Amino acid sequence: MAKIAIVAAIALAMHSATASADDGLVTKPSKYSVEETLDNFEAAINAQATGGWVVFGRIDHTAAAKKAGLDMRPRTVIIFGNPKAGTLQMTKSATLAIDLPMKALVWQDDQDRVWLTYNTSEYSAKYVFPRHGLSASDDAAKALENFLTNVTDRSTQ
Repeated sequence: MAKIAIVAAIALAMHSATASADDGLVTKPSKYSVEETLDNFEAAINAQATGGWVVFGRIDHTAAAKKAGLDMRPRTVIIFGNPKAGTLQMTKSATLAIDLPMKALVWQDDQDRVWLTYNTSEYSAKYVFPRHGLSASDDAAKALENFLTNVTDRSTQ
């Protein structure tokens, strides 16, 4: 019985640290602090500025909670995108602006481990774009996935 519990715990831990095809999220562990991970992510995006990538800003949920008199472990969303690519799609469907620009979440769990979570390009291609009457090519989705893997690996490893 103890062996089953250990296997189940390992499976759960592995699931929480990787992508799940069903939920469209990738969660990667970071060897850095929340602030360092955010700074690394922003630097990785800014390094792609010639390709049109920009960081639009950050939302510090922990600071907002503190102003409301509440405590929360670090949770910061960084908002980023590529206006050269996104603007054309938004001119076709104004409602796409509710889902773009993209976001990544850097957060700390109860054991003080730091994580970076983001939506997969497959999720965007299968769910986000179609809900606005748009589509994304397989090549575009693959290029975006490669980009996201690169910048998030550079941010966390």
